[in-house]
Amino acid sequence: MGKSSTAQQERLQRTRDASLGTLRGQARETVPADLDRLIHERIRLGIVSALAVNRSLTFNELKALLKTTDGNLSVHARKLEEADYILCEKSFAGRLPKTEYRLSPSGRRALERYLNHMEALIRATRER
Repeated sequence: MGKSSTAQQERLQRTRDASLGTLRGQARETVPADLDRLIHERIRLGIVSALAVNRSLTFNELKALLKTTDGNLSVHARKLEEADYILCEKSFAGRLPKTEYRLSPSGRRALERYLNHMEALIRATRER
């Protein structure tokens, strides 16, 4: 590869980097600080969304729906429960333990705020 070809590639790379930096700066400016990070995580958003359209779901139903592991679902569900976004009820069906989750009123409000926030971001991005 010749010197002019290398210089050209370096200029092109700097232009790409500068453009990417500008886009990253714009993205930082448009993402308000009040984004609910608790819901924003993929598995937690899946849990809250699934519970928003179902009266309740069992642990195994959520695990199958989200295609995740027992441990992963358990950790994320506990975080949502600690934030009072979901309600957890444990019981037994015969000798088998049964964990059932429901979306709490504060969880429904948090999801609504999150969805409104994301819709505003999408609108702002499309208007650019």
